[in-house]
Amino acid sequence: KVGTKVSVATNSVIAERYPELIKDIMAGGHEIIAHSTDMNGTIASGMVEADERALIEASLDDLEKATGNRPRGWLSIARSQSFNTAKLLAEAGIEYMCDWVNDELPYTFQTDGGELTNVPLNHELSDRQIINVQQQSVDSYARSIRDAADWLLTEAESNGGRMLPMHLTPYIMGLPYRISLFENLIADLAEHDDIGYARGDMILDSWKAQL
Repeated sequence: KVGTKVSVATNSVIAERYPELIKDIMAGGHEIIAHSTDMNGTIASGMVEADERALIEASLDDLEKATGNRPRGWLSIARSQSFNTAKLLAEAGIEYMCDWVNDELPYTFQTDGGELTNVPLNHELSDRQIINVQQQSVDSYARSIRDAADWLLTEAESNGGRMLPMHLTPYIMGLPYRISLFENLIADLAEHDDIGYARGDMILDSWKAQL
């Protein structure tokens, strides 16, 4: 309703089973990033490197078949990683991941497999954390996002741009008694001249252009 384009973390199995969803996402100008093969496709610290490489490649290959484009971004299931994950993602051609949460700006680093950028996706401000884990209302979620936006806008005045990821879970925020307030929040933020919405790949490209 406000022209927002988003990044959708997608299991490759979902892309195979529900191609109509993929078509709708792509037709809307949104981005699909890899979210492993399925919700059992977690990565643990003791995972054999060859098995992890195969899991990453299978996810990317199947999503490329479904969308026609190889994903540029990656979000691990439950943000779980091994000590090899960043290297293997870079080797597989992933340009950015969203697993680490320790900043409000992207940052690029080198791995043994090549360059990779982390585009931080917050945890504390996710709908899952605020509504499901902390058992707060959608009103509290909206207040938290507004407070974070106000603070980061103040920082941006003296230190340059900041990111405020809106980490959403459709089956949490999409319920009938929550979605109206959420839509109001999106509309209010969109009215700010100094706030814009962007997909993860757009943030990555803007970041790299400034390096």
